[in-house]
Amino acid sequence: MSEIGNRKSEVEQSEIGSRKSEIGQSEINILDLLPQRQPFIMIDSLLHFDMVLTVTGMKIAEDNMFVENGVLTESGVIENIAQTCAARMGYINKYLCADKVKIGFIGSIKDLVIEELPRVGDELKTTVEVVSEIFAITLVNAKVEIGDKVIASCEMKISITDIDG
Repeated sequence: MSEIGNRKSEVEQSEIGSRKSEIGQSEINILDLLPQRQPFIMIDSLLHFDMVLTVTGMKIAEDNMFVENGVLTESGVIENIAQTCAARMGYINKYLCADKVKIGFIGSIKDLVIEELPRVGDELKTTVEVVSEIFAITLVNAKVEIGDKVIASCEMKISITDIDG
């Protein structure tokens, strides 16, 4: 498998690029892309989108439901990755397909490595790279960083339903 960030988009960038410039990712309310609602929101912003790479940001808040003793739990890190996948699909559905956001499920997690758990106040940058997409199942490589340090990585399989979120 390739390193995250080393793959080029398999979709014509001109097609997506024109759509991105119309929308402006900094103007997107992350809640418009996710089926989840508070207090279960695990990403704050969409930093990058194309058909292969999606990058989100999140500052760990003290009142986050996955924070225990000032540290985001393993479950919180995994949910952050899953919601980055959800933001990707939400962007596709809402802005490229003019459809509603759909509900998805984690199908599997493979090769999960958590080097360090983030603390309250840390800013996460989560990147998912699409490895393959067949029907409603997407396989991604994911990494979570604080600054330039990778703190977690895994392969995740996500299944998207036809159910509106």
